[in-house]
Amino acid sequence: MMAGTSTMVKGKRVDIGGILLYCFLTFFGLLMLSPLVYMVSSALKPTSELFLFPPRFFVMNPTLKNFKDLLLATGTSIVPFSRYIFNSIVVSASIVIGSTVISAFAAYPLSKHEVPFKKAIFSMIIFALMFAPQVTQIPQFLVVSKLGMMNTYFALILPYLAAPVSLFLMKQFLDQIPDALIEATRIEGASEWTLFWRIVMPMLKPAWATLGLFSFIGAWNDPWSATIYTTTESMKTPPLALQTLNGGFGVVARAGTVAAASLLMIIPTIIVFVITQRMVLETMAHSGIKE
Repeated sequence: MMAGTSTMVKGKRVDIGGILLYCFLTFFGLLMLSPLVYMVSSALKPTSELFLFPPRFFVMNPTLKNFKDLLLATGTSIVPFSRYIFNSIVVSASIVIGSTVISAFAAYPLSKHEVPFKKAIFSMIIFALMFAPQVTQIPQFLVVSKLGMMNTYFALILPYLAAPVSLFLMKQFLDQIPDALIEATRIEGASEWTLFWRIVMPMLKPAWATLGLFSFIGAWNDPWSATIYTTTESMKTPPLALQTLNGGFGVVARAGTVAAASLLMIIPTIIVFVITQRMVLETMAHSGIKE
């Protein structure tokens, strides 16, 4: 160990450099956490504390009135905010489940079967990753409109089920599964359906956990699809509703309601990340393994 980075205290070696690094990282970790703490504090503040000067970081008299006003009677919409949350839950859950299953179905033959033009198909998938999502927005809108799916859950779900990045992730992870394991299962007499669901899918848990996390965050925080594919209040989602609350007349009076809505928007993403973080980190650790 380098001189100056450790010292002896009562016969024990103390790593001064490690302690300083730990304190440094802890400070910046708390600094990054402060916006979330302030959001929670603002959501619990009564109106009298929201407009104090100088402003207070922590709430002194917490209240749930902001959440009550948000969920029951915001006064800014003909439908309650709880309807927006329900819409987003349905859309996000459908996209997570659908994109995971479809990507696994599509990646499995590309990785473990001799498919005609397999390399060309995968090259097209890589090529599709080069385009920004905005490039396909107009064609998607035309297709959804011509099929008569406007103002339906299908319009908010179907365009996002087949994503090139999802297929790429699944295919790369499938490549790490030994072909010998697949062949041994076939020799034992397992059908392709049994092989896929009982052997392949359980081994893909880290991959579909990562894909589920990214898909959920993207779907939950996406205001664009509800803006384009819906024209009725009952089909809108929280990101679009939050923009309505955060603008227009009365925005000052609705400051507490906006803070409560922002907190409700971020809580589900934190919960999903906490649930899936172990498998996501496992995916990162395995991403560099080669056969």
